[in-house]
Amino acid sequence: MNFSELLSLAIEALRRNIGRTLLTMLGIIIGIASVITIMSLGEGSTQSIVGSISSFGTNVLTITPGKSRRGPGGSSGSTVTTLVKSDAETVGTVSNVSAVSRVINKSKSITVDSESTTSTIIGTDASYSFINSLTIISGFYFTDSDVISAAKDVVIGDEIMEELFGEGAESFVVGSTVRIDGRVFQVIGVIKDSNSAYIPITTAQSFLFGQTHLDSISAYIDDIDLVSTTITDIEDSLMLAHNIDDPETIDFSVNSSQSMIDTISSVTGTLTAMLSGIAAISLLVGGIGIMNIMLVTVTERTREIGLLKALGARAGDILTQFLIESLVLTLVGGTIGVAIGLGVAFIMSSALQVPFVVKLTSILLSFGVSAGVGVVFGYYPAKKAANLVPVDALRYE
Repeated sequence: MNFSELLSLAIEALRRNIGRTLLTMLGIIIGIASVITIMSLGEGSTQSIVGSISSFGTNVLTITPGKSRRGPGGSSGSTVTTLVKSDAETVGTVSNVSAVSRVINKSKSITVDSESTTSTIIGTDASYSFINSLTIISGFYFTDSDVISAAKDVVIGDEIMEELFGEGAESFVVGSTVRIDGRVFQVIGVIKDSNSAYIPITTAQSFLFGQTHLDSISAYIDDIDLVSTTITDIEDSLMLAHNIDDPETIDFSVNSSQSMIDTISSVTGTLTAMLSGIAAISLLVGGIGIMNIMLVTVTERTREIGLLKALGARAGDILTQFLIESLVLTLVGGTIGVAIGLGVAFIMSSALQVPFVVKLTSILLSFGVSAGVGVVFGYYPAKKAANLVPVDALRYE
């Protein structure tokens, strides 16, 4: 018997019991759909987070107070007050650093008449706009002169603008006044895609927050290829400024956007792989289901197998026919699973507002796994059918 004949016989056998065939494929369909959905959402979430971090620029270094520690309780801590203005000046003298900005931030209420919202108020220098690639859509950002004079000016994000003034307020919002924590500020500009408000750091320190220490320092480096060397130079300079000899006792941390991207990509990749592994357990269950059904099928079709052998079919032909049936079950189930998985992933990506990402490797892997399940779990029933003795099979009731 040639392959086309065997394929035709296998498909006809599956078609005769279409209800059982669909139920047998269900485990494969659910497993493949789950894996595709999880892998797509994992990739999309990673791209979304990495995109958010990248928007600040991979050329940006962030210096925070306190020593970073891994594990439970391992954070730099917002109550640490080891960074001051002179530290920012020290960072600015390091080679490859072309711009530095002091940063302090707190959550405060912003009100206009009866409208109010709570947002992050960032006190910083004029260079912050350049360092973090902020886009002005109306008005302008404050200048070094505004910082020196501690001007009561504020640049608000467009999301804040829409909440307080309504959509399309770019044409008239500049020049308006808002109250931040009850204190009056004049709006001088609007930032695109932002839910924060920016004020001169001197104003934040003396007029709004009442603190002299910094929450962080942002530094822009010219050559990204020298990021490791620049981090080391900054650490050495600040250790000298803080009179620290032992690197284990440093009271600050220097981080790059690229290192955060690498860490997040690694973590999300591990989580996606772990969840995909859990989802793949249903493939194992589906495979066992296929083996059980195929064993039942062998029993039901014992006389048919005996007749085929009596007509000249070889053991290899019977083995191939049952393997084809198993493969058809898994490959068709895999195809349906991929389609359902892509549909669910698309819907969930839209609902969660993350990019819809599908890698060809995940689809090819799904089909490969489907074929593997078909061969592995279909082999034993197929082998059992192939080993039946024709005379005994024809006598089977």
